[in-house]
Amino acid sequence: MLKMMTFFQDLPGQQTVPGVLVLHFPGSSPKLPSTSEVESEASMSEASSEDLVPPLAPKAAPERDKEGAKKKKKRPKGLANMFSVFTKGRKKKGQPSSAEPEGAPESQPESSRPPPTVEELKADLERGRLEAAQPLLALERELQAAAAAGGESAEELVRRQSKVEALYVLLRDQVLGLLRRPLDVAPERLRQALAVLAEQEREDRGAAAAEPGASALVSARPRRWLELWRRGVAQAAEERLCARPAAGAEGRSEAERMFLHMGRTMKADLEAVVERLKPLFPAEVDVVAAYAESYHEHFAAQLAAMAQFELCERDTYMLLVWVQNLYPNDIINSPKLGGELQRVQLGSLLPPRQIRLLEATFLSNEVVSVRELMARALELESQRWARDVAPQRLDGHCHSELAIDIIQIISQGQAKAESITLDLGVQIKHLLLLELATFLRSYQRAFDEFLEKCRQLRNYRANVIANINNCLSLRTSMENWQTPQDIPGHLLSPLSELKSHGFDTLLQRLFGDLKPLFKRFTQTRWAAPAQTLEEILSTVAERLPEFSELHDCFREELAEVVHLHLVKEYIIRLSKRSLVLRTAEQQQQLAEDVLANADVIQRFCTQNVRNGSSATWLHHALPKLAEVIRLQDPSAIKIEVATYATWYPDFSKGHLSAILAIKGNLSSSEVRSIRSILDVSMGPHQSTKPLFSLIKVG
Repeated sequence: MLKMMTFFQDLPGQQTVPGVLVLHFPGSSPKLPSTSEVESEASMSEASSEDLVPPLAPKAAPERDKEGAKKKKKRPKGLANMFSVFTKGRKKKGQPSSAEPEGAPESQPESSRPPPTVEELKADLERGRLEAAQPLLALERELQAAAAAGGESAEELVRRQSKVEALYVLLRDQVLGLLRRPLDVAPERLRQALAVLAEQEREDRGAAAAEPGASALVSARPRRWLELWRRGVAQAAEERLCARPAAGAEGRSEAERMFLHMGRTMKADLEAVVERLKPLFPAEVDVVAAYAESYHEHFAAQLAAMAQFELCERDTYMLLVWVQNLYPNDIINSPKLGGELQRVQLGSLLPPRQIRLLEATFLSNEVVSVRELMARALELESQRWARDVAPQRLDGHCHSELAIDIIQIISQGQAKAESITLDLGVQIKHLLLLELATFLRSYQRAFDEFLEKCRQLRNYRANVIANINNCLSLRTSMENWQTPQDIPGHLLSPLSELKSHGFDTLLQRLFGDLKPLFKRFTQTRWAAPAQTLEEILSTVAERLPEFSELHDCFREELAEVVHLHLVKEYIIRLSKRSLVLRTAEQQQQLAEDVLANADVIQRFCTQNVRNGSSATWLHHALPKLAEVIRLQDPSAIKIEVATYATWYPDFSKGHLSAILAIKGNLSSSEVRSIRSILDVSMGPHQSTKPLFSLIKVG
């Protein structure tokens, strides 16, 4: 694919996403509401009513109260206040305090220790000790067993459940809090939180598979922590992508800066997920898919919202580039992410119908833009001609920037479409060639007007040459855009006419000077043709340097035009019916003179002129006529005429009659018999270029 500079390359004034903590969000994220949280808080409210508060222990000595006040810490507000229902009074002497730091020496081995109390679990969870998850799960199962046994009152079961659910709220906040900023958490700590999450998911599945039974407890399962985690990932993606982009580089619109920021952020964040989080997360969690889907959904939502508005030409193009090129190629299929995101199958950022509408708008916008740019370029060039501004000289040739401007306009339109998709490049190619054909017709008309109205300008001929030279660049570019045989005639025809009209203008003065010289052939009844021809060719040689600023290929074509003109004018003089030779000797002499003159003209046009004529098709024109003049046998003349007609299919009976008029010893019946040979089809023609159609006889 023809690939332009991606938006992910560092640009002046535009930095990549700063920092390495690509998933870190400053400040605490708001807690996500969930059914289990609401239920647990409601149950805690119920459990903390006065009838469930245990009686206070007797007051201790003032000294102990004073000492305890010094050590007492301020409790956090919120859910932690609900744990007042867990207070059983002051701890007894020698009992371990819940505020003791982790790692304090245990008085008993772990195997012989009694299970932790609710108060101890609460203290552990407040300190962030996730080891409390296992005893808490055991406490939940014990409660379920007691409910199933039916030995306790409903009020007691509700009270115990409220304590368990309040502990689960603490555990959930600890686990999800760690997972909310996974790159800031030590790997072992992250694995511990993930293990708790996985355990809770297993319990949810087990509860869903168990048969429901009559119980005084309100079902707290499923708690759906994994779902809450995914919501947190979605919130994190939104916060990251919606952050204000860094100050943009000059020339970029607000929309371009926004999408550049989102693209870079998404790519950097997902690379961090793949490299640093995937090895730590269990496979069933599929952390890559969770983050990728969240980022994709928000990215798609932003594009969909933007696509609802009437976009300017630039934003339409930018939107398509992101949807069809940059996003799938530079993000989804990037080297570090391609293998992971292919299996996730994120899909397109916009639905197919929306993409087709945007592509149609883009094509329409681009065609109009190309049309206007080409028209403006032609207008500026025409103004330069009218102001008599001399063309530039490049490598010894007259040069115009018009052809380069047009080629660049077309090429940029093509490249712009291909930067979206190659298929769109194919679609626009046909449209741009149609616009180019329209432009070339306008160019030809403007050039013809210049040829007609600006003859007196000093730089007139130089500008004519510069415009003829333009045809080479335009034709070469069209051959690069498609194979030469596939270039339609409506593209080549305006260029051919422009070049032909330019040649006619450049040669007009030369051909005017040659006209009286050619008249001498008939005025002297061919008495001194060699001297006359020498003067003709000398005049041509003197004027040829005027065409040196043409490109080599055009000097060659112009030499062919001169060659054609010399042959044509020579035949015109032979066909004037003013020369009648009645003897074979006279006809033989004329034939030899014509052959000699033909050789001189051919050598002059092919050898003595730099980049001479390559018109080999003209080599037989005069020698074959000389042979018709030399031959005396009518049958032999008929064979020669038949051969001649295969070389020059526009050789008519009128032209033949004019040549045969030279042979004064042919009878009328012999002339009619020879003329009749042209009524017979001579098979495939050797040349389709005009020669005799340029010669009027009669």
